Amino acid sequence: IFSIVVFSSIVNECYVNRDGHDSKLLCIFNENDSACGFGVAVGVIAFFGCMFFCMLDLYFQQISSVKDRKRAVLLDLGFSGLLAFLWFVAFCFLANQWQRTTLSRGFAQGADAARAAIAFSFFSIIMWVVLALRALQRYRLGTDMSLFAPEQFPAEAAAPYPGYPVGTEGTDAYQSPPFSDTLEPNPKGYQVPAY
Repeated sequence: IFSIVVFSSIVNECYVNRDGHDSKLLCIFNENDSACGFGVAVGVIAFFGCMFFCMLDLYFQQISSVKDRKRAVLLDLGFSGLLAFLWFVAFCFLANQWQRTTLSRGFAQGADAARAAIAFSFFSIIMWVVLALRALQRYRLGTDMSLFAPEQFPAEAAAPYPGYPVGTEGTDAYQSPPFSDTLEPNPKGYQVPAY
């Protein structure tokens, strides 16, 4: 939501005429088109990235591969960290250019939108840092059974098959060892049905 506020306020009200007579639209941030362009670009990237990661969170439990889950969490962590950094740069850049802006009659109409873009850029820094910390926490959980089922772990190639446990022949076990030579023709309690 913050990214929508930033890029929509810049696009809608931060391109204004300087004196009302010139048809050329100028960026309200010190007449620097790079400031408006950067704010819009970061806002659009954050919006589409947020939509993608919301969909990924919905389908995260259905990802069966542990490696794919790890990649998804690392992608979320990297993207959240990158966006926190980009929002920090956008906030500093927009605030610096706004500080250098001299408000004329034409620029005064977009001043509230410029202040809103700066404020929500700052709020976006906080939100993306929180999202990065959440992704880091999810990464640290690693092989927690609530995230990863045990049947998804690959068996080591060099590990031998565990086989039947030894030392239970003389004890009263629940089942007898497989393939023993001393099988009784009629085990205890089993009656051969007569047809």
